Amino acid sequence: SCIRTENCFLPISEIIAVEETELNKKHRNIGKWQKMAKPHAFTVYYVKKARNHRWRCNDVTFWCADEHLCNQWIQVLKELLEMQKSRPKQLLVYINPYGGKRQGKRIYEQKVAPLFSLASISTDVVITEHANHAKDNLFEVNINKYDGVVCVGGDGMFSEVMHGLIGRMQKDSGIDQNNPKAPLVQCNIRIGIIPAGSTDCICYSTIGISDPVTSALHIIVGDCQPLDVSSVHHNNTFLKYSVSLLGYGFYGDLLKDSEKKRWMGPIRYDYSGFKTFLSHHYYEGTLSFQPAKHTLGSPRDKDSCRTGCYICKKSEQQLAEQRKERGLKHEEDEEWKVIKGKFLAINAVNMSCACPRSPKGLSPAAHLADGSADLILVRKCSRLDFLRYLVRHTNQDDQFDFSFVDVYRVKSFKFTSKLSEDNESSVTDIGKKGFGQFCRDHPSCCCHIANSSWNCDGETLDSSAIEVRVHCQLMKLFARGIEEDCKDEAAYSQSSIEQLL
Repeated sequence: SCIRTENCFLPISEIIAVEETELNKKHRNIGKWQKMAKPHAFTVYYVKKARNHRWRCNDVTFWCADEHLCNQWIQVLKELLEMQKSRPKQLLVYINPYGGKRQGKRIYEQKVAPLFSLASISTDVVITEHANHAKDNLFEVNINKYDGVVCVGGDGMFSEVMHGLIGRMQKDSGIDQNNPKAPLVQCNIRIGIIPAGSTDCICYSTIGISDPVTSALHIIVGDCQPLDVSSVHHNNTFLKYSVSLLGYGFYGDLLKDSEKKRWMGPIRYDYSGFKTFLSHHYYEGTLSFQPAKHTLGSPRDKDSCRTGCYICKKSEQQLAEQRKERGLKHEEDEEWKVIKGKFLAINAVNMSCACPRSPKGLSPAAHLADGSADLILVRKCSRLDFLRYLVRHTNQDDQFDFSFVDVYRVKSFKFTSKLSEDNESSVTDIGKKGFGQFCRDHPSCCCHIANSSWNCDGETLDSSAIEVRVHCQLMKLFARGIEEDCKDEAAYSQSSIEQLL
């Protein structure tokens, strides 16, 4: 269903609200309204799609002389909006007032709250006061009264809310998160992200832009995007969940160094990135992984994940069929590939990890909900070659087209550093660790450091030996994936028409 304005068709799914409009004398003296003795009007607020995936709230006012007809239109349109069952009516909102440029509270109050109010969405707002405030709170609240949870902040705030929601679901279902082989219960409560942090990679990779108003409108219209989540364990102990990047070596060192320089703000990532690049440390270890044979795509097929992704849908179906036939126990018996070597970087991504500086991301063809991660191995190479690899993240060239780069689509993997294999607790290794720290503080030194740490969605994991498993579509976002660019908006809207009101 849709309504027609003067120059376009508007699907009901993109209407935000309908309100009766009081016409003052100034309005009544304009144009056609002059001819009506007592005009009656209503205003339709709707989503206006602009360039680069940006959405805005627009409005159009309709009027007529017949009060009864005007009320009928209002009633019918409101009934049609009520039929949009995917739309949230009650939301739990967590605001991080300290993240990014400390603008979270202002962004929510000025740009988001008015839109939620217009759409008749009730909210319970919690201003977080310390780390893990939102996560701990989610274990206590009556979660069933909400249609979704919204986090206002950066990727760290999203991670906290995600851990709280998934953890709460497993606790309520009696699932032991410390068991790396446990089948986790899907989280059906959607998460909305209002970007207000230093990094908003997850928002950018699932909507196509880091913009608070666009994100708020995706929440209002009730979009739903399933998302794969990786669980990370060490020695049968749960460490973290990851939805974007697990990075060892370059990205692990970069994060660890940047954490000491939080006072610099977002520029610390540039400084630490340059320093880490100059250090050029490589790490020895062993990777074993299970190829994701259920997926239709591959990391180098250039088939990007977009709204209504066919590959995600079919891969999820095939994975479900395989598990039904073989069972989870038999999955462990499937083929494991083993790779040993010296690596500058080991990256596992559940999504493209696109951002404004790297519009394609770390793996341009990674999918949001196909039950797999792309495992990228950058072997020891010269500084110049590594620079050539990093530069390709900012242009259109194939970043995997190097002899020292391998990429695999996997559903689980394990990594053990050479230091762990050689007995981590020995006196010699303790000496190596100390020497490694000395070298880290002197970037010009090219000597070998024994261990790096993992960058897990922007948080440091000190355990180098980890076990990772991808859980297909474990959670849902208020998003729809990145839409294909549409040059003719009117044609796009018209394709949605089934009937005219």
